[in-house]
Amino acid sequence: MDKNHQPVKFGSFTRINGYKKTDFAISPKTSPHSPNIIAFQPDDKPQESHDHNNNNNHDDTEVFTSNVHQLSSEIDLFIDYLCNASAPPPDVPESVEALSKIVESRIAMYTTSSGHRFGMTTTQGEEESFIAAVKQIYKLTNAFTEFSSKDTAPSLNRTSSVLQKAMMFIEDAFWNLLEDCKNDCCLISESKDDQIEELGQMEKLKMLAYTMVCSGYETECQQVYTLERRNVFKDELEKLGYEKYNIEHIHKMTWDSLEGEIARWTRVVKHCSTVLFPRERKLVDSVFADYPCISRSLFTNLARTILTQLLDFSEAVAITKSSTEKLFKFLDMYETLRDLVPAISPPCDTKCDSQNELKSEIESAEDRISKAAVNSFTDLENSIKNDVAKSPVPGGAVHPLTRYVMNYLKYACEYSDTLKQIFQKNTKSGTEESSANPSPFSQKLVEVMDLLDANLEAKSKLYKDQSLCYIFLMNNGRYILQKVKGTEEIHLVMGDTWCRKRSTVVRHYHKSYQRDTWNRLLQCINLEGLQQGNGRVSKTILKEKFKNFNNMFDEIHKTQSMWIVSDEQLLSELRVSIAAIVTPAYRSFFGRYRHILEGSRSNADKYIKYQPEDIETLIEELFEGQHAMSMSMSRKR
Repeated sequence: MDKNHQPVKFGSFTRINGYKKTDFAISPKTSPHSPNIIAFQPDDKPQESHDHNNNNNHDDTEVFTSNVHQLSSEIDLFIDYLCNASAPPPDVPESVEALSKIVESRIAMYTTSSGHRFGMTTTQGEEESFIAAVKQIYKLTNAFTEFSSKDTAPSLNRTSSVLQKAMMFIEDAFWNLLEDCKNDCCLISESKDDQIEELGQMEKLKMLAYTMVCSGYETECQQVYTLERRNVFKDELEKLGYEKYNIEHIHKMTWDSLEGEIARWTRVVKHCSTVLFPRERKLVDSVFADYPCISRSLFTNLARTILTQLLDFSEAVAITKSSTEKLFKFLDMYETLRDLVPAISPPCDTKCDSQNELKSEIESAEDRISKAAVNSFTDLENSIKNDVAKSPVPGGAVHPLTRYVMNYLKYACEYSDTLKQIFQKNTKSGTEESSANPSPFSQKLVEVMDLLDANLEAKSKLYKDQSLCYIFLMNNGRYILQKVKGTEEIHLVMGDTWCRKRSTVVRHYHKSYQRDTWNRLLQCINLEGLQQGNGRVSKTILKEKFKNFNNMFDEIHKTQSMWIVSDEQLLSELRVSIAAIVTPAYRSFFGRYRHILEGSRSNADKYIKYQPEDIETLIEELFEGQHAMSMSMSRKR
């Protein structure tokens, strides 16, 4: 078109573009050429059908859809003219007013008719046609604004007013749909179908969101969505029993109370990371499928609101006073935060700065919890170093410290992968784990074992009886070894080489005990001094040897039957090894020399107190502890 040409009549406009005037206007009455178009007089009120019969609704929808389609086609032509013209049009087609009235009429019907509410209709195509009409109103308003002449000002005011009414209505409809379908698509219940695309209302939500955003109402759309979804999350957190605590409140809690709150926090965060956040992401991605940037922004803002209070709690817990008992709760929190990262910032979202910021915040919270966990483990080392006993454990039994440390390590090694990660993160060494370079956690575990060994060695010196010292070391060494072998996680960390070395140490204690106790006993019945110069056996020395053996064996049995060996395998090994060296030696001595005393005038029973079978029986009573005492009392009775 010649930009300098100024058409002065509507006719010149139609001649230039090749259309007739009637192509852009709807007569005040029904056009004979378009029998389905509902016509409106300027003073007509929006029509509303009070007949809710399905057939009537269907007929009304067909007419409404047909009107919108034809009016849109005509208005598109007019908009094209406005976009390309340099002069005002001769006049505005009546189809602009007709479309405005259709939109207003439909809004009135949706808002006043309880049986014909937007989003709840079942007639196919009706709501899509309404949205199409609103989009045309938006296009007209934009075209009028861009053209900006006094001739189009009334039409601009008119379409702007209708557009504002339509957007207010769509905003309410968007809110209502979110409210109505939140039991289905807020995705709180794990039993609900994950495939939210299949939900009946999803396409309507998507359609409304698209209409608001493309019509310049992006801010309002996001505000409605954010507020509604935030309320849903708030309700869900309340159902899970989560409460917001400040740092002072947390620091004043006893550990028992705080432990319960950590368990609740862990449960809530896991539910968020496995259920709420993934499904919320799927929901917002579906509603705003046409606007991925808006989708990411909405999800991130919602997640940030929830995460702020969740991370505040974890950071408050991380700076509480360190203690060994807190380790496992710290590890639970660390793993929970670690699993939260993928739910907030999947790998495919690396370009989203806001989500990367959230990821960084979570990882910072992880770091603080990991440091708290390392400090708790360090407290275990300090507690071992500082555990100085003044009296020995009765009977040489397994020390309570040994049980505590080994059970602590057993449970810690159930988190071995996490602890390896934590210690690697908090250790300056950058070397990777290998057979030659064990992980920092494995090294730390060996250090704890060495500390425990040193502590037990010191405690063994509290026993005045050296044999009992070896029993104590054997008991504790075997307990440690069995705990390591019996727990797959700790065995994997410590390894077979360590177990073999530990077995060697326990065997060494066993041999030392045997040498200190039973070899001394066997010295009583050696042959030294028995033979006189004439080759005859000295009865006096023989009597003395039987007497010394009896006295020493009585003392050993009395004492060591009160000692404790709780490990059944170790108990059996000890008794078998004792019997293997004592019984044959005594039986040989007994068989070789008893006839000398029995054939003499001396009272043989006075010196030969035990038969070999008695020795075997009494050895089986060693290391029974309180059980041996009860057996002794029964004999006396």
